[in-house]
Amino acid sequence: MDWFYSPEKKLAEKPVDKTPKERQPVDGKTSPLRVSEVSAIIEGLLGDERLQEIWVKGEVTKYTRSSRGHCYFTLAEGKGANTLAVISCVMWKSDADHLPFTPSDGMEVIVSGSVAAYAPQGRYQLKVKEILRAGIGEKYLLIENWKKELAAEGCFATERKRPLPAFPSKVGVVTSETGAVIHDIRTVISRRYAVEIIISPTVVQGEEAHLEIARAIRRLKDSVDVIIVARGGGSFEDLFPFNHPDVVRAIATCPVPVVSAIGHEVDITLADLAADIRAATPSAAAELVVPDKKILQVQLNEIRDQMDVVLRERIGQAKTAVGDLLDRLRPQRLMRKVDERKQASADLADRLERACATRLERERLLLSEIRTALAARDPLAVLARGFCVAEKEGRLIKSAGALTIKDRLGIRFYDGRSHVIVERVEHDGNV
Repeated sequence: MDWFYSPEKKLAEKPVDKTPKERQPVDGKTSPLRVSEVSAIIEGLLGDERLQEIWVKGEVTKYTRSSRGHCYFTLAEGKGANTLAVISCVMWKSDADHLPFTPSDGMEVIVSGSVAAYAPQGRYQLKVKEILRAGIGEKYLLIENWKKELAAEGCFATERKRPLPAFPSKVGVVTSETGAVIHDIRTVISRRYAVEIIISPTVVQGEEAHLEIARAIRRLKDSVDVIIVARGGGSFEDLFPFNHPDVVRAIATCPVPVVSAIGHEVDITLADLAADIRAATPSAAAELVVPDKKILQVQLNEIRDQMDVVLRERIGQAKTAVGDLLDRLRPQRLMRKVDERKQASADLADRLERACATRLERERLLLSEIRTALAARDPLAVLARGFCVAEKEGRLIKSAGALTIKDRLGIRFYDGRSHVIVERVEHDGNV
């Protein structure tokens, strides 16, 4: 039998501790293990992660299905005297009900499951979750590996998905030139919204089909607005080319949106995961890429009706506004408005005149008060009361100490000046 480990199950070999375990002696001898203890140890060893969720290839023998729906069989490597190894398998009814075929003795298959111990019978068995025919199973595993590789490249990333153009002028179709697919697409597009259809023909199954499909996609990338990649229903092997990385990368790197319509609705290929939108059928893809002219006509009619309502409302509002303007411009109303403005202007002039008179009177009173204050501080008024001011060389003399005999002084009176020569200086009564 061949064992296939999932990539995430490729773990390093776990070291096994072979050191004998010490047990308490009983009557001078090592105490024996109970059967359940041995079974528990075996079950723990078989619980190793490397034996969980694995793929195993072998030949079906002794296949039976119980009245309760569970399947029991053996997987063998080799036949007859050349048998190298066997392993008992069980598949519960909940999984067996989904088998697409009935296994039979001698059939080479690949199964997915986990190894577990069955303590009541003292044996181990493989609990099977899925059974695939050997050829299909190997391709299935290959697709799983491609899927992980392409996902790491970002080919299936949601953020790179693009919306379809609302009104494409050219639609590219990658499919076989013969068959019902191209006929269905043409019929739907011509009925819904006639646009130019550019066919990039290709074979859709066979050993080299993936190369031709990828080339057909690349031929259209610069000449259309959207691309449909389509083929009718088929077996797993028929749809296998649409899982190939060449096709997936051609779709993921295409500069225009791609719609996939491959197989039936239940068939999902890697090309579907890479496409911007997946359609259940080629006819559904054609409906997605072009609008329906009937629906567009209904929408246009609704918009026209809405515009008609809005336009009528605008016209009514404009008529009302024009009527108001005409009413405001009538001579009688205009003269009334002129008279109102004249009266308002006269009232404003009266208010301004009264305000100006009040302000002028206030300013006169203020000037009179300032004049009185300045007069009280006028030095000539002091001189008029009999005082005089002595000056020496243009400077005011404030003290007798500043005088010497024969100084020439100027004496200023309120109505004139005189010049004198000092003959004597007295200080506070002393000569």
